[in-house]
Amino acid sequence: MLLLMALFAGALITLQAGINSQLGVLLKNSLMATVVAFALSILVSGLALISFTSQWPNWSDVRAVPWYLWFGGVISATGVGLFYFLIPKMGVGAMMSYALTGQLVLAVLASHFGWFGLPQVSLNQAKLIGLSAMIAGLVLLNR
Repeated sequence: MLLLMALFAGALITLQAGINSQLGVLLKNSLMATVVAFALSILVSGLALISFTSQWPNWSDVRAVPWYLWFGGVISATGVGLFYFLIPKMGVGAMMSYALTGQLVLAVLASHFGWFGLPQVSLNQAKLIGLSAMIAGLVLLNR
């Protein structure tokens, strides 16, 4: 079930990127499309938070969060904005293939070094072969 949910999440990312990049084209402003997407995300996430959260963090839990973890939204806004800007120029297939490759390379490095407090999973030959195959696939997909 988790695998299906992960595949569905990936499909939703491609769908929203394509839809919102077209919104940016029609509005002639990819940043406006980014703001619209995040405003609606705040609304939907806020309603879900209020509806489904039974236990809220206390103030000491909030203060214990490392400062840099509060800046994920800046990274999200930058990444999403770049998607909406680049898709009309590159096409959704090319953009998603490059983005996925970037995600996988960073994921392997983050796992190997245990960045962001993630469990450490060593880089091995199989992972290097898999990444190489992804990069080869990227080249073939974008010919």
